[in-house]
Amino acid sequence: MNRFARTVAAVALATALALVSGCGGSDSDAGADVKPLKKVTYLTSFGNFGRDAYAWVAKDKGFFEEAGFDVEIKPGQGTGGVIAAVVSGQAQFGPTDLTGSLLQMGNGQAKDFVAVAAIQQRTMAAIATTEGNGIAVPKDIEGKRLADTPGSVVRNLFPTYARLAGVDADKVTWVNGDAQTLMGTLAGGSVDGIGQFVVGKPTIEAVTKKKAVLLPYSDVMPDLYGNVLITSKEIAEEEPETVKRFTTALLKGLEYSLANSKEAAEILKRNVDATNPAAAAAELKLMAAYVRPGGSGTAIGTLDSGRVARSIAGLQDAGALPPGMTPEQIIDFDLVPKA
Repeated sequence: MNRFARTVAAVALATALALVSGCGGSDSDAGADVKPLKKVTYLTSFGNFGRDAYAWVAKDKGFFEEAGFDVEIKPGQGTGGVIAAVVSGQAQFGPTDLTGSLLQMGNGQAKDFVAVAAIQQRTMAAIATTEGNGIAVPKDIEGKRLADTPGSVVRNLFPTYARLAGVDADKVTWVNGDAQTLMGTLAGGSVDGIGQFVVGKPTIEAVTKKKAVLLPYSDVMPDLYGNVLITSKEIAEEEPETVKRFTTALLKGLEYSLANSKEAAEILKRNVDATNPAAAAAELKLMAAYVRPGGSGTAIGTLDSGRVARSIAGLQDAGALPPGMTPEQIIDFDLVPKA
Protein backbone atom coordinates (compact mmCIF):
# COMPACT_ATOMS: atom_id res chain seq x y z
CA MET A 1 0.00 0.00 0.00
CA ASN A 2 2.81 2.40 0.80
CA ARG A 3 4.42 1.66 -2.55
CA PHE A 4 1.07 2.27 -4.29
CA ALA A 5 0.60 5.60 -2.47
CA ARG A 6 4.08 6.71 -3.43
CA THR A 7 3.37 5.83 -7.07
CA VAL A 8 0.12 7.80 -7.11
CA ALA A 9 1.84 10.81 -5.53
CA ALA A 10 4.64 10.70 -8.09
CA VAL A 11 2.16 10.62 -10.99
CA ALA A 12 0.22 13.54 -9.51
CA LEU A 13 3.40 15.59 -9.08
CA ALA A 14 4.50 14.89 -12.65
CA THR A 15 1.07 15.91 -13.95
CA ALA A 16 1.15 19.14 -11.94
CA LEU A 17 4.62 20.00 -13.20
CA ALA A 18 3.52 19.34 -16.78
CA LEU A 19 0.53 21.64 -16.36
CA VAL A 20 2.67 24.42 -14.88
CA SER A 21 5.20 24.02 -17.68
CA GLY A 22 2.42 24.09 -20.25
CA CYS A 23 0.96 27.30 -18.83
CA GLY A 24 4.39 28.94 -18.82
CA GLY A 25 4.86 27.99 -22.46
CA SER A 26 1.50 29.56 -23.38
CA ASP A 27 2.39 32.84 -21.66
CA SER A 28 5.71 32.91 -23.48
CA ASP A 29 4.08 32.21 -26.82
CA ALA A 30 1.43 34.91 -26.19
CA GLY A 31 4.15 37.42 -25.31
CA ALA A 32 5.97 36.59 -28.51
CA ASP A 33 2.85 37.59 -30.49
CA VAL A 34 2.78 41.10 -28.99
CA LYS A 35 4.60 43.46 -31.33
CA PRO A 36 6.70 46.20 -29.71
CA LEU A 37 5.55 49.77 -30.31
CA LYS A 38 7.28 51.53 -33.18
CA LYS A 39 9.25 54.53 -31.91
CA VAL A 40 8.43 57.74 -33.79
CA THR A 41 9.57 61.33 -33.36
CA TYR A 42 6.94 63.94 -34.20
CA LEU A 43 7.59 67.67 -34.45
CA THR A 44 4.91 70.26 -33.80
CA SER A 45 4.49 73.01 -36.37
CA PHE A 46 5.70 75.92 -34.27
CA GLY A 47 6.57 75.61 -30.60
CA ASN A 48 4.03 74.17 -28.16
CA PHE A 49 0.92 76.33 -28.48
CA GLY A 50 -2.75 75.35 -28.33
CA ARG A 51 -2.93 74.94 -32.09
CA ASP A 52 -0.60 71.91 -31.80
CA ALA A 53 -2.27 70.35 -28.74
CA TYR A 54 -3.87 67.63 -30.84
CA ALA A 55 -0.59 65.66 -30.97
CA TRP A 56 -0.40 65.58 -27.18
CA VAL A 57 -4.07 64.56 -27.09
CA ALA A 58 -3.45 61.67 -29.50
CA LYS A 59 -0.68 60.49 -27.18
CA ASP A 60 -2.54 61.06 -23.91
CA LYS A 61 -5.72 59.34 -25.12
CA GLY A 62 -3.82 56.32 -26.35
CA PHE A 63 -4.60 56.85 -30.04
CA PHE A 64 -0.93 56.53 -30.99
CA GLU A 65 -0.44 53.45 -28.82
CA GLU A 66 -3.54 51.78 -30.26
CA ALA A 67 -2.07 52.34 -33.71
CA GLY A 68 1.22 50.74 -32.65
CA PHE A 69 3.37 53.81 -31.94
CA ASP A 70 5.51 55.11 -29.10
CA VAL A 71 5.65 58.81 -30.03
CA GLU A 72 8.07 61.44 -28.77
CA ILE A 73 6.74 64.94 -29.40
CA LYS A 74 9.21 67.78 -29.85
CA PRO A 75 8.62 71.49 -30.61
CA GLY A 76 9.08 72.49 -34.24
CA GLN A 77 10.50 75.78 -35.49
CA GLY A 78 8.37 76.46 -38.54
CA THR A 79 8.05 74.95 -42.01
CA GLY A 80 11.73 75.06 -42.97
CA GLY A 81 12.90 73.52 -39.71
CA VAL A 82 10.34 70.72 -39.76
CA ILE A 83 11.12 69.81 -43.38
CA ALA A 84 14.86 69.69 -42.66
CA ALA A 85 14.34 67.44 -39.62
CA VAL A 86 12.03 65.03 -41.45
CA VAL A 87 14.24 64.77 -44.52
CA SER A 88 17.36 64.17 -42.38
CA GLY A 89 15.63 61.49 -40.29
CA GLN A 90 15.70 63.44 -37.02
CA ALA A 91 11.90 63.17 -37.05
CA GLN A 92 9.52 60.97 -39.00
CA PHE A 93 6.45 63.22 -39.11
CA GLY A 94 5.51 66.86 -38.63
CA PRO A 95 3.15 69.57 -39.88
CA THR A 96 4.32 72.24 -42.32
CA ASP A 97 2.45 74.93 -44.18
CA LEU A 98 1.65 73.61 -47.66
CA THR A 99 2.38 76.90 -49.38
CA GLY A 100 5.67 77.32 -47.56
CA SER A 101 6.54 73.74 -48.49
CA LEU A 102 5.73 74.42 -52.14
CA LEU A 103 8.00 77.46 -52.09
CA GLN A 104 10.86 75.49 -50.53
CA MET A 105 10.51 72.63 -52.99
CA GLY A 106 9.87 74.77 -56.06
CA ASN A 107 12.84 77.02 -55.40
CA GLY A 108 15.22 74.13 -54.73
CA GLN A 109 15.55 74.70 -50.97
CA ALA A 110 14.17 71.30 -49.99
CA LYS A 111 13.21 67.93 -51.46
CA ASP A 112 12.55 64.28 -50.56
CA PHE A 113 9.41 64.89 -48.50
CA VAL A 114 5.68 64.47 -49.21
CA ALA A 115 2.43 65.67 -47.68
CA VAL A 116 0.04 62.90 -46.63
CA ALA A 117 -2.88 64.77 -45.00
CA ALA A 118 -4.26 68.26 -44.45
CA ILE A 119 -4.40 69.73 -40.96
CA GLN A 120 -6.03 73.02 -41.96
CA GLN A 121 -8.02 73.57 -45.12
CA ARG A 122 -7.07 77.27 -45.30
CA THR A 123 -3.82 79.05 -44.56
CA MET A 124 -3.64 80.57 -41.09
CA ALA A 125 -0.49 82.58 -41.86
CA ALA A 126 -0.63 86.22 -40.77
CA ILE A 127 1.33 89.19 -39.55
CA ALA A 128 0.39 89.98 -35.97
CA THR A 129 0.80 93.11 -33.90
CA THR A 130 -1.01 94.93 -31.11
CA GLU A 131 -2.93 98.18 -30.93
CA GLY A 132 -0.65 101.18 -30.60
CA ASN A 133 1.97 100.01 -33.10
CA GLY A 134 0.44 101.94 -35.99
CA ILE A 135 -0.51 98.89 -38.05
CA ALA A 136 -4.11 98.51 -39.17
CA VAL A 137 -3.86 97.64 -42.88
CA PRO A 138 -1.12 95.93 -44.93
CA LYS A 139 0.38 99.20 -46.24
CA ASP A 140 1.09 100.21 -42.63
CA ILE A 141 3.86 97.61 -42.26
CA GLU A 142 6.14 99.59 -44.60
CA GLY A 143 8.93 101.07 -42.49
CA LYS A 144 8.23 98.62 -39.67
CA ARG A 145 10.37 95.95 -38.02
CA LEU A 146 8.99 92.39 -37.97
CA ALA A 147 10.29 89.20 -36.36
CA ASP A 148 9.90 85.53 -37.18
CA THR A 149 11.89 82.30 -37.47
CA PRO A 150 13.94 82.19 -40.70
CA GLY A 151 12.11 79.17 -42.19
CA SER A 152 8.54 80.11 -41.29
CA VAL A 153 5.80 80.22 -43.91
CA VAL A 154 4.89 83.80 -42.94
CA ARG A 155 8.38 84.95 -43.79
CA ASN A 156 8.84 82.78 -46.89
CA LEU A 157 5.49 83.78 -48.31
CA PHE A 158 5.83 87.45 -47.41
CA PRO A 159 7.15 88.67 -50.80
CA THR A 160 4.10 87.15 -52.52
CA TYR A 161 1.72 88.51 -49.88
CA ALA A 162 3.33 91.95 -50.12
CA ARG A 163 2.98 92.01 -53.91
CA LEU A 164 -0.68 91.04 -53.80
CA ALA A 165 -1.47 93.35 -50.89
CA GLY A 166 0.22 96.38 -52.45
CA VAL A 167 3.11 96.51 -49.99
CA ASP A 168 6.70 97.42 -50.88
CA ALA A 169 8.54 94.45 -49.35
CA ASP A 170 11.87 96.30 -49.52
CA LYS A 171 10.57 98.79 -46.97
CA VAL A 172 9.98 96.09 -44.33
CA THR A 173 12.77 94.87 -42.05
CA TRP A 174 12.75 91.25 -40.84
CA VAL A 175 14.77 90.02 -37.84
CA ASN A 176 15.22 86.47 -36.60
CA GLY A 177 13.18 85.17 -33.69
CA ASP A 178 12.41 81.92 -31.88
CA ALA A 179 9.00 80.24 -31.92
CA GLN A 180 8.50 80.29 -28.15
CA THR A 181 9.77 83.84 -27.57
CA LEU A 182 8.24 85.77 -30.49
CA MET A 183 5.27 86.99 -28.49
CA GLY A 184 7.52 88.15 -25.69
CA THR A 185 9.59 90.03 -28.26
CA LEU A 186 6.44 91.78 -29.44
CA ALA A 187 5.40 92.54 -25.87
CA GLY A 188 8.85 94.00 -25.14
CA GLY A 189 8.52 96.51 -27.97
CA SER A 190 11.73 95.63 -29.83
CA VAL A 191 9.67 94.83 -32.96
CA ASP A 192 6.45 96.21 -34.40
CA GLY A 193 4.98 92.88 -35.44
CA ILE A 194 5.63 89.16 -35.71
CA GLY A 195 4.87 86.30 -38.06
CA GLN A 196 2.07 84.27 -36.51
CA PHE A 197 -0.98 82.11 -37.23
CA VAL A 198 -4.36 83.82 -36.86
CA VAL A 199 -5.29 81.42 -34.06
CA GLY A 200 -2.44 82.90 -32.01
CA LYS A 201 -4.59 85.94 -31.22
CA PRO A 202 -5.68 84.79 -27.70
CA THR A 203 -2.11 83.91 -26.74
CA ILE A 204 -0.77 87.21 -28.07
CA GLU A 205 -3.30 89.09 -25.95
CA ALA A 206 -2.49 86.97 -22.90
CA VAL A 207 1.24 87.67 -23.26
CA THR A 208 1.16 91.33 -24.30
CA LYS A 209 -1.89 92.40 -22.26
CA LYS A 210 -3.02 94.34 -25.35
CA LYS A 211 -5.58 93.84 -28.08
CA ALA A 212 -4.11 91.93 -31.01
CA VAL A 213 -4.28 93.15 -34.62
CA LEU A 214 -3.92 90.55 -37.39
CA LEU A 215 -3.29 90.80 -41.12
CA PRO A 216 -4.27 87.32 -42.45
CA TYR A 217 -2.61 86.18 -45.67
CA SER A 218 -5.88 84.47 -46.63
CA ASP A 219 -7.36 87.93 -47.26
CA VAL A 220 -5.35 88.15 -50.48
CA MET A 221 -4.65 84.43 -51.09
CA PRO A 222 -7.92 82.62 -50.28
CA ASP A 223 -7.15 79.37 -52.16
CA LEU A 224 -4.14 78.33 -50.10
CA TYR A 225 -4.20 75.37 -47.72
CA GLY A 226 -2.79 75.67 -44.21
CA ASN A 227 -0.67 73.06 -42.45
CA VAL A 228 -0.25 69.57 -43.86
CA LEU A 229 1.29 66.47 -42.30
CA ILE A 230 4.55 65.51 -43.99
CA THR A 231 6.90 62.56 -43.92
CA SER A 232 9.96 61.61 -45.92
CA LYS A 233 9.59 60.11 -49.40
CA GLU A 234 11.51 57.09 -48.17
CA ILE A 235 9.01 56.33 -45.40
CA ALA A 236 6.05 57.01 -47.70
CA GLU A 237 7.36 54.61 -50.32
CA GLU A 238 8.67 51.86 -48.04
CA GLU A 239 6.13 51.99 -45.17
CA PRO A 240 2.81 53.23 -46.58
CA GLU A 241 0.72 51.34 -43.99
CA THR A 242 2.78 52.88 -41.19
CA VAL A 243 2.01 56.32 -42.61
CA LYS A 244 -1.71 55.58 -42.86
CA ARG A 245 -1.89 54.28 -39.29
CA PHE A 246 0.00 57.26 -37.90
CA THR A 247 -2.11 59.73 -39.89
CA THR A 248 -5.34 58.15 -38.68
CA ALA A 249 -4.23 58.33 -35.05
CA LEU A 250 -3.07 61.95 -35.34
CA LEU A 251 -6.27 63.09 -37.06
CA LYS A 252 -8.27 61.30 -34.38
CA GLY A 253 -6.44 63.47 -31.86
CA LEU A 254 -7.18 66.55 -33.95
CA GLU A 255 -10.89 65.81 -34.13
CA TYR A 256 -11.07 65.08 -30.40
CA SER A 257 -9.23 68.31 -29.58
CA LEU A 258 -11.60 70.47 -31.59
CA ALA A 259 -14.61 68.85 -29.92
CA ASN A 260 -13.05 69.09 -26.44
CA SER A 261 -10.88 72.20 -26.53
CA LYS A 262 -10.78 72.76 -22.76
CA GLU A 263 -9.69 69.18 -22.04
CA ALA A 264 -7.14 69.33 -24.86
CA ALA A 265 -5.67 72.51 -23.35
CA GLU A 266 -5.41 70.81 -19.96
CA ILE A 267 -3.61 67.86 -21.54
CA LEU A 268 -1.17 70.28 -23.17
CA LYS A 269 -0.62 71.99 -19.81
CA ARG A 270 0.28 68.65 -18.19
CA ASN A 271 2.97 68.14 -20.81
CA VAL A 272 4.16 71.73 -21.37
CA ASP A 273 4.48 73.78 -18.18
CA ALA A 274 4.43 77.15 -19.94
CA THR A 275 0.94 76.54 -21.37
CA ASN A 276 -1.80 79.07 -20.70
CA PRO A 277 -4.84 76.72 -20.73
CA ALA A 278 -7.40 79.43 -21.45
CA ALA A 279 -5.41 80.77 -24.40
CA ALA A 280 -4.70 77.26 -25.69
CA ALA A 281 -8.40 76.33 -25.61
CA ALA A 282 -9.27 79.59 -27.37
CA GLU A 283 -6.72 78.82 -30.12
CA LEU A 284 -8.33 75.44 -30.73
CA LYS A 285 -11.79 76.98 -30.96
CA LEU A 286 -10.55 79.47 -33.55
CA MET A 287 -8.77 76.73 -35.49
CA ALA A 288 -11.93 74.62 -35.88
CA ALA A 289 -13.17 76.81 -38.74
CA TYR A 290 -9.91 76.24 -40.61
CA VAL A 291 -9.84 72.46 -40.20
CA ARG A 292 -13.27 71.76 -41.66
CA PRO A 293 -14.74 74.92 -43.20
CA GLY A 294 -17.80 74.86 -45.45
CA GLY A 295 -17.25 73.30 -48.84
CA SER A 296 -13.98 71.54 -47.94
CA GLY A 297 -15.40 68.02 -47.78
CA THR A 298 -16.69 65.98 -44.90
CA ALA A 299 -13.54 64.17 -43.85
CA ILE A 300 -10.74 65.80 -41.89
CA GLY A 301 -7.38 65.57 -43.60
CA THR A 302 -8.46 65.59 -47.25
CA LEU A 303 -6.54 67.38 -49.99
CA ASP A 304 -7.97 68.27 -53.40
CA SER A 305 -5.60 68.00 -56.37
CA GLY A 306 -7.46 70.64 -58.39
CA ARG A 307 -7.34 73.18 -55.59
CA VAL A 308 -3.63 72.55 -55.00
CA ALA A 309 -3.05 73.04 -58.74
CA ARG A 310 -4.85 76.41 -58.55
CA SER A 311 -2.67 77.41 -55.61
CA ILE A 312 0.45 76.50 -57.58
CA ALA A 313 -0.78 78.47 -60.59
CA GLY A 314 -1.47 81.50 -58.42
CA LEU A 315 2.01 81.38 -56.91
CA GLN A 316 3.52 81.02 -60.38
CA ASP A 317 1.53 84.01 -61.64
CA ALA A 318 2.88 86.00 -58.69
CA GLY A 319 6.43 85.01 -59.65
CA ALA A 320 6.93 83.01 -56.45
CA LEU A 321 7.25 79.60 -58.11
CA PRO A 322 8.93 78.45 -61.32
CA PRO A 323 6.75 76.82 -64.01
CA GLY A 324 6.29 73.05 -64.18
CA MET A 325 5.32 72.11 -60.62
CA THR A 326 2.41 69.71 -60.09
CA PRO A 327 0.43 68.70 -56.98
CA GLU A 328 1.77 65.14 -57.26
CA GLN A 329 5.33 66.34 -56.70
CA ILE A 330 4.55 67.36 -53.14
CA ILE A 331 1.50 65.27 -52.17
CA ASP A 332 1.15 61.48 -52.10
CA PHE A 333 -2.55 61.22 -52.92
CA ASP A 334 -2.50 57.44 -52.38
CA LEU A 335 -1.89 58.11 -48.69
CA VAL A 336 -4.17 61.13 -48.22
CA PRO A 337 -7.51 60.45 -46.40
CA LYS A 338 -10.43 60.15 -48.79
CA ALA A 339 -13.30 62.64 -48.75
